[in-house]
Amino acid sequence: QVQFVESGGGLVQPGGSLRLSCEASGSSVSRYHLGWYRQPPGKQRESVATITPGGSTDYADSVKGRFTLYRDNANNTVYLQMNNLKPEDTADYYCKQRFGGSWGQGTQVTVSS
Repeated sequence: QVQFVESGGGLVQPGGSLRLSCEASGSSVSRYHLGWYRQPPGKQRESVATITPGGSTDYADSVKGRFTLYRDNANNTVYLQMNNLKPEDTADYYCKQRFGGSWGQGTQVTVSS
């Protein structure tokens, strides 16, 4: 059974960058329609970006032009490169199959000066 483990979160100043990793084990990451989701403090979880098995990506309007989702098949990992971070990007970030699967522990991102 495939599992996805998130990492790469941390504390960063506004305008800074972070790269989140979603490493797959048990199967090839390229087989799955995956999404990065986030849950800001006190708010509902929302979709940030998705990638299909064919490599097509889609982004929430709030992150377009700042976040880039890409897949590294050699490392069996999907990355979310986040640039020009804003305080409103503060959230717990999760990687999950777009349809089905289960939520992992996520990785926390805090954008603050």
